[in-house]
Amino acid sequence: MIIVYTPAEGEPEQFDASSLKVSEASIVSRAIDMKWAEIKEALNDDDVDAMRGVAWVIKKRAQPSLRFGEFDPGVDEMTTRFDKAEAVRVIENAFDMIAEQDDIEPEAVQKALSGLVEACADREHAQSLIDARMAAGPKDPDASSEPDQPSEPAFGPSETATSAPSETSTSDSSPTSATSPLAMSTT
Repeated sequence: MIIVYTPAEGEPEQFDASSLKVSEASIVSRAIDMKWAEIKEALNDDDVDAMRGVAWVIKKRAQPSLRFGEFDPGVDEMTTRFDKAEAVRVIENAFDMIAEQDDIEPEAVQKALSGLVEACADREHAQSLIDARMAAGPKDPDASSEPDQPSEPAFGPSETATSAPSETSTSDSSPTSATSPLAMSTT
């Protein structure tokens, strides 16, 4: 979610809530007395406290001494917009719902999705996604090019298809870096 802050006298600023580190999310949570899951949900509803908290903590990156009380935008100076990944998800979901309807005209689809474009931070990107889907036509739910396959491998990130999960060796013949003596440096 992108927070767009447009001060009465100044240039618009954008703050990407997904760029927060865990420590920053914790700071926002404490500042506005909401859990992070509640903040994420509140951003969808343009909650002023959630938007202020996220924008403030991101502004602190450049202005570390900025206090929460010092950043007090007007209620109409902030709004949220979908980031690119959210735009893709929302547009795909909209087209999936439209595909379930038999009697919707393309013009009606285009008109309905125009409001969605306005809700995106990168409107050109959103419009190009819609245009591409409109040009592709409806998907045939019976025509699947490939059988359902998992999108992620069934093994963990530090494993491969041919390796077993890492475990600490108990063998004396294969020391680990934690049990190996340090080699003498030649420099």
